[in-house]
Amino acid sequence: MRRVRGIVARVRRHGDAALRAYATRFDGLRTREPLFVDPARIRVAGRDVEPALRRAIRTAAANIERVARREVPQSRTVRAGAGVTIELWTRALARVGCYVPAGRNPLVSSLLMTAIPARVAGVPSITVACPNPVPAILYAARVAGVTRVLRAGGAHAIAALAYGTETVAAVDKIVGPGNAYVAAAKALVAADCAIDFYAGPTELVVLSEGGDAEWIAADLIAQAEHDPDARAILVTTDARLAEGVAARVRAGAASFGAAAESVRRNGAAIVTRTLREAVALVDRIAPEHLWCDNDGIAASIRNAGTIFVGPYSVPALGDYVTGSNHVLPTAGAARARGGLSAADFVRTTTVQHVTRRGVAALRPAGVLLARSEGLHGHARSIEVRR
Repeated sequence: MRRVRGIVARVRRHGDAALRAYATRFDGLRTREPLFVDPARIRVAGRDVEPALRRAIRTAAANIERVARREVPQSRTVRAGAGVTIELWTRALARVGCYVPAGRNPLVSSLLMTAIPARVAGVPSITVACPNPVPAILYAARVAGVTRVLRAGGAHAIAALAYGTETVAAVDKIVGPGNAYVAAAKALVAADCAIDFYAGPTELVVLSEGGDAEWIAADLIAQAEHDPDARAILVTTDARLAEGVAARVRAGAASFGAAAESVRRNGAAIVTRTLREAVALVDRIAPEHLWCDNDGIAASIRNAGTIFVGPYSVPALGDYVTGSNHVLPTAGAARARGGLSAADFVRTTTVQHVTRRGVAALRPAGVLLARSEGLHGHARSIEVRR
């Protein structure tokens, strides 16, 4: 946070000059290279992407859009009483910034998961910040309806999106996952620019009474591929299952060394006495991702970002193509909110209409409440409406 505070302050003070200096140092931006990708290059990016990958991107995009369209709140009118009407107006945000990580590999899926719900919600200006916008990223940007692609990442990109520079328009909200520097920057600018949520290392909890040990181990290792600090945990009532999964995680070191080691270092296989105890433990963890055996167990869980039910509901599919959003709350934040959705890109404004009849009906209650709080001017403003 100390380092990020300095970066954010410099970008806020010096604008493009500071942003370019950091992008050159950390992101490989060349000296005379523009900060934004040429729109013409985005339009033809598909030429440099394998046809099979283009089809996969379109498949993921179609499913994400299908789900997002059901998430947008609808404007409506409520009759609150005689002479009182409240209209709920749903309006899209004007500008959104989507952060797309590229530390190990540029995450095409994160671009789709952030930009498509914004477009579906009706956001007219969507800026993607990605430190390594390879052709697949640019093709995904075209499919998702992105307005501009910024060649920058890290805390400096977050600062530019939050406060604006000579060439980067300040946005209303910043969304998307990132490393510790990105997370710290989002937390720092949140007082001035809305963010989706503070995201820590990714998490998967598997809650199983008798699943397939090989499949569970594969899911845990897959989750750990995201981040060396990822948390992958098995909670079970079956000690033999726990032992079997642990053995397969150890065996996985030969093929997935770093990920398997991450599971061994940051993960756990926890054996509980009863299913009720296991459910209570999962609710305390409030995991980002939860996999469980059946609908009955899923229904008993209160706190989880997303839940995969049954042996063929592979968490890795949710990262890419099921249509459910993979930008999810971590570190217990699932107690308070779910994952990113199209609803995150709109706001609801209330419009209130009260007639003379409505004032007459509500006057006694309004005046009494105002005077009980010692606000006699409030009471008078109601009483004079005759």
